[in-house]
Amino acid sequence: MAEMVTIDGQQYMKRNPLGVLGLSLITLGVYFFVWYYKINVELKNIEKDETINPTRSLMAMIFGWLIIVPPFIAMYNTAKHVQTMETRLGVGQTVEPALAIVLMVLFAFGNGVYLQEHLNRGWDAAAAQVPAVPAPAPPAPALA
Repeated sequence: MAEMVTIDGQQYMKRNPLGVLGLSLITLGVYFFVWYYKINVELKNIEKDETINPTRSLMAMIFGWLIIVPPFIAMYNTAKHVQTMETRLGVGQTVEPALAIVLMVLFAFGNGVYLQEHLNRGWDAAAAQVPAVPAPAPPAPALA
């Protein structure tokens, strides 16, 4: 079951990493592409980085297989964005983009488990950094 986390007024989804793998297998890979697009949108929003283009990344993953290289570049860049987010938020052990590529080659959808686990760590760290809403100040004493 996914849990919603609100950070700076935006909602982000903490997905179960094994759920990403299971749904990808059950839907014969369709969910993987839906997930991949959604995490790129979330990364674009949390990093406030207009250079992240979820549609371009998705198209590279879907159609890039015709010339072999684009899906690997797209996955590497996505993992790099996750790593940048984790570093900025102070997550101790960050994602390794090269490992994401190796998992992509060896286990097809296995890198989804790896990236989602690191995204969840990022959402937890970002949610922990959000300052609590301060209590209203007590009213000033009335002057006599």
